[in-house]
Amino acid sequence: MINKVAPVLAIAGVLAGSGTAVAEPLRSEPLPRVMAALGDSISSGFNSCGFFLSCRSRSWSAGRHDSVDSHYVRLKALGASLAPKNYAVPGAASADLLGQVRKAVAERADYVTVLIGAQDACTSSEGRMTSVALYRYRLERALDQLRAGVPGVRVLLASIPDVHRLWEVAKDQAKARTVWRLGRVCQSMLARPTSTAKADVRRRANVRARIMDYNREAAEICAARSWCRTDGGAVFAYPFTLKQVSRWDYFHPNVAGQRVLAELTFGNGFDWADPR
Repeated sequence: MINKVAPVLAIAGVLAGSGTAVAEPLRSEPLPRVMAALGDSISSGFNSCGFFLSCRSRSWSAGRHDSVDSHYVRLKALGASLAPKNYAVPGAASADLLGQVRKAVAERADYVTVLIGAQDACTSSEGRMTSVALYRYRLERALDQLRAGVPGVRVLLASIPDVHRLWEVAKDQAKARTVWRLGRVCQSMLARPTSTAKADVRRRANVRARIMDYNREAAEICAARSWCRTDGGAVFAYPFTLKQVSRWDYFHPNVAGQRVLAELTFGNGFDWADPR
Protein backbone atom coordinates (compact mmCIF):
# COMPACT_ATOMS: atom_id res chain seq x y z
CA MET A 1 0.00 0.00 0.00
CA ILE A 2 1.14 3.56 -0.68
CA ASN A 3 -0.36 6.79 0.53
CA LYS A 4 -2.70 8.59 -1.84
CA VAL A 5 -1.43 11.97 -2.93
CA ALA A 6 -2.74 14.75 -5.09
CA PRO A 7 -1.59 14.19 -8.69
CA VAL A 8 1.32 16.16 -10.04
CA LEU A 9 1.00 16.68 -13.76
CA ALA A 10 3.89 16.95 -16.18
CA ILE A 11 3.92 17.08 -19.97
CA ALA A 12 5.34 13.75 -21.11
CA GLY A 13 4.37 14.04 -24.75
CA VAL A 14 1.67 15.05 -27.16
CA LEU A 15 -0.79 12.66 -28.75
CA ALA A 16 -0.46 12.74 -32.52
CA GLY A 17 -2.77 15.30 -34.05
CA SER A 18 -4.62 16.05 -30.81
CA GLY A 19 -2.37 18.34 -28.76
CA THR A 20 -3.49 16.52 -25.61
CA ALA A 21 -0.94 16.50 -22.78
CA VAL A 22 -0.11 13.13 -21.21
CA ALA A 23 0.40 12.97 -17.44
CA GLU A 24 3.65 11.44 -16.29
CA PRO A 25 3.10 8.90 -13.49
CA LEU A 26 4.28 9.81 -10.01
CA ARG A 27 7.52 8.18 -8.93
CA SER A 28 7.45 6.32 -5.65
CA GLU A 29 10.11 7.52 -3.22
CA PRO A 30 12.13 5.14 -1.03
CA LEU A 31 11.29 5.43 2.64
CA PRO A 32 13.55 7.82 4.58
CA ARG A 33 15.92 6.82 7.37
CA VAL A 34 16.16 10.11 9.29
CA MET A 35 13.48 12.79 9.31
CA ALA A 36 13.60 16.28 10.76
CA ALA A 37 10.93 18.85 11.52
CA LEU A 38 11.98 22.48 10.97
CA GLY A 39 9.98 25.57 11.74
CA ASP A 40 8.33 27.43 14.58
CA SER A 41 6.05 26.72 17.54
CA ILE A 42 3.45 24.95 15.40
CA SER A 43 5.86 22.17 14.46
CA SER A 44 7.22 22.02 18.00
CA GLY A 45 3.71 21.10 19.21
CA PHE A 46 3.56 24.17 21.43
CA ASN A 47 0.56 24.17 23.80
CA SER A 48 -0.82 20.92 22.37
CA CYS A 49 -0.48 18.93 25.60
CA GLY A 50 0.83 21.24 28.32
CA PHE A 51 0.64 24.82 29.53
CA PHE A 52 2.99 26.92 27.39
CA LEU A 53 5.21 23.94 26.62
CA SER A 54 6.53 22.47 23.39
CA CYS A 55 4.87 19.06 23.20
CA ARG A 56 7.10 17.56 20.52
CA SER A 57 5.48 14.16 20.89
CA ARG A 58 2.30 15.75 19.48
CA SER A 59 3.94 17.48 16.51
CA TRP A 60 2.18 16.96 13.16
CA SER A 61 5.58 16.16 11.67
CA ALA A 62 7.93 14.23 13.93
CA GLY A 63 5.58 13.48 16.83
CA ARG A 64 5.56 9.96 18.26
CA HIS A 65 2.09 10.02 19.83
CA ASP A 66 -0.53 7.95 18.04
CA SER A 67 -3.25 10.53 18.71
CA VAL A 68 -1.70 12.88 16.16
CA ASP A 69 -0.91 10.30 13.45
CA SER A 70 2.10 12.37 12.42
CA HIS A 71 4.32 11.96 9.39
CA TYR A 72 6.67 9.93 11.58
CA VAL A 73 3.88 7.58 12.72
CA ARG A 74 2.57 7.16 9.16
CA LEU A 75 6.02 6.46 7.72
CA LYS A 76 6.73 3.97 10.48
CA ALA A 77 3.45 2.20 9.64
CA LEU A 78 4.66 1.91 6.04
CA GLY A 79 7.73 0.08 7.31
CA ALA A 80 10.27 2.85 7.73
CA SER A 81 12.94 2.34 10.37
CA LEU A 82 13.04 5.99 11.16
CA ALA A 83 14.86 8.32 13.55
CA PRO A 84 12.76 11.49 14.09
CA LYS A 85 14.36 14.83 14.98
CA ASN A 86 12.52 18.02 15.82
CA TYR A 87 14.46 21.26 15.54
CA ALA A 88 11.43 23.57 15.37
CA VAL A 89 11.62 26.40 17.90
CA PRO A 90 8.80 28.56 19.26
CA GLY A 91 9.13 32.09 17.92
CA ALA A 92 11.34 31.07 15.00
CA ALA A 93 11.00 33.07 11.80
CA SER A 94 12.54 32.67 8.35
CA ALA A 95 15.75 34.24 9.67
CA ASP A 96 16.20 31.20 11.94
CA LEU A 97 15.63 28.52 9.32
CA LEU A 98 19.23 28.25 8.15
CA GLY A 99 20.41 27.39 11.68
CA GLN A 100 17.84 24.60 11.86
CA VAL A 101 18.91 23.36 8.44
CA ARG A 102 22.48 22.99 9.66
CA LYS A 103 21.26 20.71 12.46
CA ALA A 104 19.30 18.60 9.97
CA VAL A 105 22.37 18.32 7.75
CA ALA A 106 24.51 17.24 10.70
CA GLU A 107 22.04 14.40 11.32
CA ARG A 108 21.94 13.51 7.60
CA ALA A 109 18.15 13.89 7.56
CA ASP A 110 16.84 12.60 4.24
CA TYR A 111 13.24 13.71 4.83
CA VAL A 112 12.60 17.20 6.16
CA THR A 113 9.35 19.03 6.81
CA VAL A 114 9.33 22.83 6.88
CA LEU A 115 6.58 25.10 8.19
CA ILE A 116 7.93 28.62 8.59
CA GLY A 117 6.61 32.13 8.13
CA ALA A 118 3.82 32.63 10.64
CA GLN A 119 6.22 34.57 12.86
CA ASP A 120 7.33 36.68 9.90
CA ALA A 121 3.77 37.96 9.64
CA CYS A 122 2.78 37.70 13.33
CA THR A 123 4.78 40.64 14.59
CA SER A 124 4.17 43.43 17.07
CA SER A 125 2.81 45.64 14.29
CA GLU A 126 1.98 45.51 10.59
CA GLY A 127 5.05 47.54 9.70
CA ARG A 128 7.43 45.00 11.28
CA MET A 129 6.44 42.09 9.02
CA THR A 130 9.23 40.50 6.98
CA SER A 131 9.25 41.66 3.38
CA VAL A 132 8.22 39.11 0.75
CA ALA A 133 11.57 39.40 -1.02
CA LEU A 134 13.53 38.76 2.18
CA TYR A 135 11.32 35.82 3.10
CA ARG A 136 11.91 34.26 -0.31
CA TYR A 137 15.66 34.82 -0.12
CA ARG A 138 15.94 33.20 3.31
CA LEU A 139 13.78 30.22 2.38
CA GLU A 140 15.55 29.60 -0.92
CA ARG A 141 18.98 29.86 0.65
CA ALA A 142 18.09 27.48 3.48
CA LEU A 143 16.56 24.85 1.19
CA ASP A 144 19.52 24.91 -1.19
CA GLN A 145 21.99 24.53 1.66
CA LEU A 146 19.94 21.61 2.92
CA ARG A 147 20.11 19.92 -0.48
CA ALA A 148 23.84 20.63 -0.78
CA GLY A 149 24.44 19.10 2.64
CA VAL A 150 22.22 16.06 2.06
CA PRO A 151 22.05 15.47 -1.72
CA GLY A 152 19.27 12.89 -1.46
CA VAL A 153 16.98 14.91 0.81
CA ARG A 154 13.23 15.15 0.20
CA VAL A 155 11.50 18.27 1.55
CA LEU A 156 7.83 18.79 2.39
CA LEU A 157 7.03 22.50 2.53
CA ALA A 158 3.76 23.16 4.37
CA SER A 159 1.77 26.31 3.72
CA ILE A 160 1.40 28.88 6.51
CA PRO A 161 -2.02 28.75 8.19
CA ASP A 162 -4.53 31.55 7.63
CA VAL A 163 -4.22 33.61 10.81
CA HIS A 164 -7.14 35.74 9.65
CA ARG A 165 -9.29 32.64 10.04
CA LEU A 166 -8.10 32.41 13.65
CA TRP A 167 -9.25 35.97 14.23
CA GLU A 168 -12.63 35.16 12.67
CA VAL A 169 -13.39 32.10 14.80
CA ALA A 170 -12.09 33.39 18.15
CA LYS A 171 -12.57 37.17 18.18
CA ASP A 172 -15.94 36.88 19.92
CA GLN A 173 -14.47 34.85 22.80
CA ALA A 174 -13.72 37.12 25.75
CA LYS A 175 -11.01 34.78 27.03
CA ALA A 176 -9.31 34.71 23.65
CA ARG A 177 -9.25 38.49 23.44
CA THR A 178 -7.76 38.70 26.94
CA VAL A 179 -5.04 36.14 26.19
CA TRP A 180 -4.15 37.83 22.91
CA ARG A 181 -3.86 41.21 24.62
CA LEU A 182 -1.93 40.14 27.71
CA GLY A 183 0.32 37.75 25.80
CA ARG A 184 0.85 40.20 22.92
CA VAL A 185 -0.08 37.37 20.57
CA CYS A 186 0.30 38.15 16.84
CA GLN A 187 -0.58 41.81 17.31
CA SER A 188 -0.18 42.60 13.63
CA MET A 189 -3.40 40.59 13.15
CA LEU A 190 -4.99 40.24 16.59
CA ALA A 191 -4.65 43.71 18.11
CA ARG A 192 -8.03 45.39 18.72
CA PRO A 193 -9.85 42.24 17.59
CA THR A 194 -13.39 43.65 17.80
CA SER A 195 -12.62 46.92 16.04
CA THR A 196 -14.42 47.58 12.77
CA ALA A 197 -12.48 50.77 12.05
CA LYS A 198 -11.25 50.97 8.47
CA ALA A 199 -7.61 51.05 9.57
CA ASP A 200 -7.99 47.82 11.55
CA VAL A 201 -9.92 46.05 8.81
CA ARG A 202 -7.24 47.09 6.32
CA ARG A 203 -4.44 45.99 8.67
CA ARG A 204 -5.90 42.50 9.04
CA ALA A 205 -6.34 42.23 5.28
CA ASN A 206 -2.74 43.29 4.73
CA VAL A 207 -1.40 40.66 7.15
CA ARG A 208 -3.44 37.96 5.43
CA ALA A 209 -2.20 39.14 2.04
CA ARG A 210 1.39 38.95 3.28
CA ILE A 211 0.91 35.34 4.38
CA MET A 212 -0.59 34.57 0.98
CA ASP A 213 2.45 36.16 -0.65
CA TYR A 214 4.80 34.04 1.48
CA ASN A 215 2.89 30.91 0.49
CA ARG A 216 3.04 31.85 -3.18
CA GLU A 217 6.80 32.40 -3.05
CA ALA A 218 7.32 29.13 -1.19
CA ALA A 219 5.27 27.24 -3.77
CA GLU A 220 7.32 28.74 -6.60
CA ILE A 221 10.60 27.85 -4.91
CA CYS A 222 9.45 24.29 -4.29
CA ALA A 223 8.07 23.79 -7.82
CA ALA A 224 11.52 24.55 -9.23
CA ARG A 225 13.10 21.74 -7.20
CA SER A 226 12.26 18.13 -8.02
CA TRP A 227 13.06 17.03 -4.46
CA CYS A 228 10.49 19.36 -2.90
CA ARG A 229 6.74 19.05 -2.41
CA THR A 230 4.12 21.40 -0.96
CA ASP A 231 0.68 20.73 0.47
CA GLY A 232 -0.85 22.64 -2.43
CA GLY A 233 -2.02 25.35 -0.04
CA ALA A 234 -4.18 22.88 1.91
CA VAL A 235 -3.16 24.12 5.36
CA PHE A 236 -3.84 27.76 4.48
CA ALA A 237 -7.21 26.89 2.94
CA TYR A 238 -8.42 24.63 5.75
CA PRO A 239 -11.38 26.15 7.68
CA PHE A 240 -10.25 25.13 11.17
CA THR A 241 -12.51 25.62 14.16
CA LEU A 242 -12.06 26.47 17.83
CA LYS A 243 -12.17 22.75 18.61
CA GLN A 244 -8.76 22.47 16.91
CA VAL A 245 -7.12 25.40 18.73
CA SER A 246 -5.41 25.40 22.14
CA ARG A 247 -7.56 26.97 24.86
CA TRP A 248 -4.42 28.17 26.62
CA ASP A 249 -3.58 30.76 23.99
CA TYR A 250 -6.29 30.56 21.30
CA PHE A 251 -3.53 30.53 18.72
CA HIS A 252 -1.68 27.21 18.42
CA PRO A 253 -3.17 23.92 17.21
CA ASN A 254 -4.21 21.48 19.94
CA VAL A 255 -3.93 17.72 19.44
CA ALA A 256 -6.93 17.72 17.09
CA GLY A 257 -5.40 20.59 15.14
CA GLN A 258 -2.02 18.86 14.91
CA ARG A 259 -3.76 15.76 13.58
CA VAL A 260 -5.45 17.82 10.86
CA LEU A 261 -2.09 19.32 9.90
CA ALA A 262 -0.61 15.83 9.58
CA GLU A 263 -3.46 14.68 7.37
CA LEU A 264 -3.41 17.72 5.10
CA THR A 265 0.33 17.67 4.57
CA PHE A 266 1.04 13.94 4.35
CA GLY A 267 -1.78 13.35 1.92
CA ASN A 268 -0.44 16.04 -0.40
CA GLY A 269 3.25 15.17 -0.11
CA PHE A 270 5.42 12.38 -1.43
CA ASP A 271 4.29 9.05 -2.86
CA TRP A 272 6.25 6.75 -0.54
CA ALA A 273 7.07 3.26 -1.77
CA ASP A 274 5.86 0.38 0.39
CA PRO A 275 8.73 -2.13 0.72
CA ARG A 276 6.43 -4.97 1.77
